[in-house]
Amino acid sequence: MASTNYVTQDTFEKMQQELQHMKSVERPAASKAIAEAREKGDLRENAEYDAAKEAQGMLEAKIKYLEGVIATARILDENTIDVSRVSILTRVTVTNMATQKTITWQIVSEKEANLKEGKISVTSPIGSGLLGKAIGEIADVQAPAGRMQFRIDHITV
Repeated sequence: MASTNYVTQDTFEKMQQELQHMKSVERPAASKAIAEAREKGDLRENAEYDAAKEAQGMLEAKIKYLEGVIATARILDENTIDVSRVSILTRVTVTNMATQKTITWQIVSEKEANLKEGKISVTSPIGSGLLGKAIGEIADVQAPAGRMQFRIDHITV
């Protein structure tokens, strides 16, 4: 996980809280579940023990992943973002040239992406296609659904 993860201060704090919760609450609970399953007898035929060990392994993998994300995080300040061009954390209103429908998205990191909230990842085909474009420009995007064109109508923070 060598790439930089651009996040807001709020998202960074949420990730730290999630990591702390996993380490202080979930990790001890997983250890306790293993200990309880171990007390039930022969480990070779103990499905509860196997399940508890597997859950612990998955938890440790999540912890390691989140530690990596936090270690490579770069916190962006919304007050310093240039809105002359589409960049990460900008809110961009575009018109789909084929359907003439207008939509507004916020360009965010992969960790923050949530289509229901109108937040698309900077690494998604549409997000990366919009990066660097100015108002009035046409972004030609190769998406899984095919080639799409979007006109940049408005950029804000």
